[in-house]
Amino acid sequence: MTLTELRYVVTLARERHFGRAAERCHVSQPTLSVAVKKLEDELGIPLFERSKSSIRVTETGQRIIEQAQRVLDQVGVIRDLAQGGKNQLNSPLKVGAIYTIGPYLFPHLLPELHRAAPEMPLYIEENYTASLRQKLRHSELDAIIIALPFEEPEVVTLPLYDEPFVVLLPAGHPLARKEQLTAGELAREQLLLLGPGHCFRDQVLESCPPLVEAVTRRADAASPSLVTEGSSLETIRHMVASGLGITVLPLSAATAMQYPEDILAVRPFTPPVPFRTVALAWRVTFPRPKAIDVLSLAASQCRVIEKAGTDAPVVAESA
Repeated sequence: MTLTELRYVVTLARERHFGRAAERCHVSQPTLSVAVKKLEDELGIPLFERSKSSIRVTETGQRIIEQAQRVLDQVGVIRDLAQGGKNQLNSPLKVGAIYTIGPYLFPHLLPELHRAAPEMPLYIEENYTASLRQKLRHSELDAIIIALPFEEPEVVTLPLYDEPFVVLLPAGHPLARKEQLTAGELAREQLLLLGPGHCFRDQVLESCPPLVEAVTRRADAASPSLVTEGSSLETIRHMVASGLGITVLPLSAATAMQYPEDILAVRPFTPPVPFRTVALAWRVTFPRPKAIDVLSLAASQCRVIEKAGTDAPVVAESA
């Protein structure tokens, strides 16, 4: 059994295709196939069920591949220790973030991180929580920035800061005359929300129960006045600016791109204000703890956001 064979089976389990796995490992398909079969023969059990149209990991194979991934992670630790004194901040760091955090955090994070670790560029990916979870587990990403709750075996999570939700509405909307709004007031309006699958949609509905009732009631009514769904927070912002309805956004998104004051208005909720906790997650076996320390500190310190309805910047407190 070799580390190369372990890397091959881990990659094959991820790709579920011999050709793609061989390409990922920079070897020919026959080379990878022979190595996988050799490891299966040595172990005395099949790791994969093969057919002409698909490859499936066996139940025992899944447990072995998970252990193989842990072994490969530990190899990274050993290599780092063997080079004792190596600068952990002089090579790229692969960081993912969910769609509703990345576009608003990265413009602040990158300058802060460049000052703290100028020789550590970021490889950045934005995706859904489920996809980021998989890529973190398979070592395709080193760390991810998500909203809590988030649980994954052998993954550490560190809360970075709490971010309040606010209401975004057309400046001429009757509710814009109020200084603060309640979820009950929003439930009577035309709502613009992200579609199912976006964790921010779930967070809004969980923290604002009257909206859940409104969404359910309108969906059951089969009337023209349904909750409108957008594909991104930016799309929803533009629909609000066009007068289509109102929405709930994280404060960083609400104040990220300024429309003229006669187009859009931002209003806070009445206490208790709904919010989300933004966190950093990484594998316990990740061999560059100093890089994680620098990233978490930069993310905690750089979150400069604007108070709703004012020009005064405030820094979100770390959780």
